[in-house]
Amino acid sequence: MFKDQADEDLMVLYQKGEVAAFEILLSRHRKPVFNFILRFIGDKETAEDLLQEAFMRVIKGAEAYKRQAKFTTWLYTIARNLCVDQTRRRKHRKHASLDAPIGADEESGTLLDVLPGNEMASDRKNVNKQLHETMHRAIAALSDDQREVFLMREFLDMPFKQIADVVGVPENTVKSRMRYALEKLRLELDEYKDLAKAAL
Repeated sequence: MFKDQADEDLMVLYQKGEVAAFEILLSRHRKPVFNFILRFIGDKETAEDLLQEAFMRVIKGAEAYKRQAKFTTWLYTIARNLCVDQTRRRKHRKHASLDAPIGADEESGTLLDVLPGNEMASDRKNVNKQLHETMHRAIAALSDDQREVFLMREFLDMPFKQIADVVGVPENTVKSRMRYALEKLRLELDEYKDLAKAAL
């Protein structure tokens, strides 16, 4: 019924008691928010908990939501704050092992299995695996400030202005953090350029 409505309109409808409007918001944003949290935190179980908490806060904070605020900015501010709090709580940061099962059972595959088709040559497959591992480690090694900006920009395709609103810093600071993040990732991945060319 409300499927074509903008997020902000759905939130206003939910404020008026339309539960179906919230269900559409949930189905629309559940996966990207989960992926953002997972990449930020690096642990599937914790990411699932934080996802639940983020949407619980949306429910609890619904009355305070103002129509002029972009819904995704509000939602990702909540998710980002939960991630920052979680990271602070951890004394020793741990990131998900790339060869740990994604699901509850061993059959569900690992993060490294999520690569293009099995028909590729083994040397190319090996380079892909190494590149994937290195990229994962490189993103995990970024500072929290740089990682959150990189994830919002690259994985969520957010404009710098919106990232600045979510993070609560000037837009130029966001651009600068993104630049440093890209420089660090480029350095980390540089050694794979020749390998990747050779394997193609």
